[in-house]
Amino acid sequence: MAHVKRKNKTSIPVKYLLLTFTGLCFLLMLGSFAFGWTSGPVGTATSYVFIPMQRGLTTVGNWISDKTTELISLKDVMKENEMLKTQVNELTEELNTLKLEQYDTEDLRELLALQDSYSDYTKVAASVIGKDAGNWFDTFLIDKGSKDGIAEGMNVITGKGLAGIITEVGPNYAKVRSIVDDMSSVSGMILSTSDNCIINGNLQMMDERQMITFSNLKDTENKVAVGDQVVTSYISSEYVQGLLIGYISEIHVNSNNLTKSGLITPVVDFEHVKHVLVITDLKVTKETTEEK
Repeated sequence: MAHVKRKNKTSIPVKYLLLTFTGLCFLLMLGSFAFGWTSGPVGTATSYVFIPMQRGLTTVGNWISDKTTELISLKDVMKENEMLKTQVNELTEELNTLKLEQYDTEDLRELLALQDSYSDYTKVAASVIGKDAGNWFDTFLIDKGSKDGIAEGMNVITGKGLAGIITEVGPNYAKVRSIVDDMSSVSGMILSTSDNCIINGNLQMMDERQMITFSNLKDTENKVAVGDQVVTSYISSEYVQGLLIGYISEIHVNSNNLTKSGLITPVVDFEHVKHVLVITDLKVTKETTEEK
């Protein structure tokens, strides 16, 4: 038998169909506008094709317009947000500056009041310019030195009371060892009873409870109580008399049953020391007078 060859059906690619359909739509649209094909079979066909496309284009156009408006609004909001952030930062800096100025004003006012309280002594005002590492101003530098009449052994006070003593002097600076430093030892006196004691700096106790220690208190009549003021004693060889140190916080009887020890809360804020007064009158003791 003879084989009959079948002709292959020609298939039209999809892309050509799409192009043809698009061209036809375009012609129908053009005809409807150019030749007024708004009625009859052609108009009907055009309406079936063109109107849905117009609706689709309108919908897409409206969506794009809405998104564009949203993007513009978002950009405006972001720009406004950046402006507000800048204003907040400026206001925060201004507030911090006002707080610092307020702190300085209060600090200087307290120094002025303290200067009036110790008017019998000659004093030089100074500012703190540095400190050793750590939480507390146990040793720190001030901006006055030998050119300003500062010498070793001079007492240093703040707006609250006794801060420390000058231990080193340069032409334009001086080093202060505060009463909270481990190396510090001050002869103190209970103001209400005139009983003497030894006050020692204690950085560990400052870290734990913001207090320093006292010892060798001979309170034979048991009159010393929590809350009593402690000042520098008249028997001190380094500190002038009557400078406020702090208040009794705890009292303990020692094992010898003769003396007492305990804790004192300093009146000076040794975490923030900015301005001080240096008492330029050195303590004059009976021993130094006899030597002269």
